Amino acid sequence: MARIPAPVAAVRTAVRRGLADLPGDALILVACSGGADSLALASAARFSFDRVGLVTVDHGLQEGSDRRARSVAAWARDAGFDPVRIETVMVAGLTGGPEAAARTARYEALTTAATELDAAAVLLGHTRDDQAETVLLALARGAGPRGLSGMPGRRGVFRRPLLDVARADTRKACAALGLAPWEDPHNTDPAYARSRVRGTVLPALVDALGPAVVNNLARTASLVAADNEALDELAGDALEVVRAPEGLSVAGLAGLSGAVRGRVLHRWARELGAPGGALAYKHVVAMDALVADWHGQGPVFLPDGIAVARRSDHLVRVVPTHIK
Repeated sequence: MARIPAPVAAVRTAVRRGLADLPGDALILVACSGGADSLALASAARFSFDRVGLVTVDHGLQEGSDRRARSVAAWARDAGFDPVRIETVMVAGLTGGPEAAARTARYEALTTAATELDAAAVLLGHTRDDQAETVLLALARGAGPRGLSGMPGRRGVFRRPLLDVARADTRKACAALGLAPWEDPHNTDPAYARSRVRGTVLPALVDALGPAVVNNLARTASLVAADNEALDELAGDALEVVRAPEGLSVAGLAGLSGAVRGRVLHRWARELGAPGGALAYKHVVAMDALVADWHGQGPVFLPDGIAVARRSDHLVRVVPTHIK
């Protein structure tokens, strides 16, 4: 019996481990662009499980993107994936830069496909290198623990089984299997921050600090994610303790550690309707000042026209038009 090449085995093992909790008859969808990471992921999933479908998303941002999507879909049908879907999305008009808008459109399309097909999981091909890049980008933005925790292995229907697999191994796996990956020109376009990190920043760190830096950055994300989970659980319990009919008890909030109080305020702001993507560090700091640095200041304005003020011994939501 021929020996399975190590990179192929690594990808297959990661996929099996990442989906070990699913029942044998579950439908698994693979999000596949045709790049090496998602192509290796798709091949491993198809080898390892019985019911595997594939979704490829056409963002319409590059000339010939429709042909690329049809080519990926044709390969998938020939390889026995079922169902196979091409999702065409509109990126123009969505908030954020081109990367953020494309990501929003892509995840919406994948979520819709998973719902319509009753899929148990949608697999994404992010690797250990992607995780390291995410941590570096978060550091550059001055992100807190949430940003430094990187991409989660699981969130809702989405799973990233390759977060412990090197990008080089997905390329080697494709070569060993005779698969020809598509090279996305956006991945080397310096107009995009992630491309600059991938092509310049991370290689420079590897040269200066050694190849272990990629593993170490990815491991940092895992460690911070575990801490986040524990702090989030504490914050959830604390929110219920300080909750009052008027809003939140100032005395209760003042008795919390700063790390937990910030998370409580963040959760409460989300409950009030502040969108997570727009709710920033400065908003939470301003709300925290109503508790920890109170000197009679006015209300804090959150995204979507939400205002929070201190009234006597409570933080409360106020109507901005009524504030003098």
